[in-house]
Amino acid sequence: MVSAERSNDDRRRGRVCAVVTNVYTLLGELDEALVTGTRALEIAGRFGDARLRIVPLVLLLPRMVASSAWVLAQLGETSEAVDRLREGEQLLESSAARGLVSHLGWAYPSLGRAYLLLGRLDEARSLGDRAVKYSPAHPGFAAHALHLLGDIATHPDRFDAEAGEAHYRKALALAEPRGMRPLIGHCHLGLGKLYRRTGQRDQAGEHLTTATTMYREMGMTYWLEQAESARELP
Repeated sequence: MVSAERSNDDRRRGRVCAVVTNVYTLLGELDEALVTGTRALEIAGRFGDARLRIVPLVLLLPRMVASSAWVLAQLGETSEAVDRLREGEQLLESSAARGLVSHLGWAYPSLGRAYLLLGRLDEARSLGDRAVKYSPAHPGFAAHALHLLGDIATHPDRFDAEAGEAHYRKALALAEPRGMRPLIGHCHLGLGKLYRRTGQRDQAGEHLTTATTMYREMGMTYWLEQAESARELP
């Protein structure tokens, strides 16, 4: 009985840590995200090889690993991020083989984010496309995937203003009615940078001002600095 209760407690703690890690990552609070993400993975590790036979962890573990890869890539921990990416892709393949893809909407774009930060754009795009494909019943996850595709389309190595704008606006159309404020701010930042690069200064200023205001209101210091830097560019 005690063992069963501990098992249930660990699952609850693991879910909480995973959700909190996602929030910290979106807010740009990377040190906190690393701590809670590591804690979530430690909890999952207690189940050993049996963890993939426990349905809640089948759904949760890929998200934990994917979030960890994203955070590590943002922190510049390249080797550790690559290890997490490999593990994450293996978990995604295993889950997909079991028909559990509808619950992986967060894992796909998180791994895609890590690949994007490492400059591996083809892998990032593939994961973004899969995230959209597998998220018809989860529009919030689809919004994150579309934002990822927007960032890939506006990457300096393959800049496509038309595709980038389309992805950002589709992401906004899903995020705004659901009150997904951090993501809404990110989409405005992406559009602001895009319009600045294409010489549409008035539109760029409008979106960058919106992003700056939102980040300030939410206390998102990491992202606020990026938006302010973009506004100061000539």
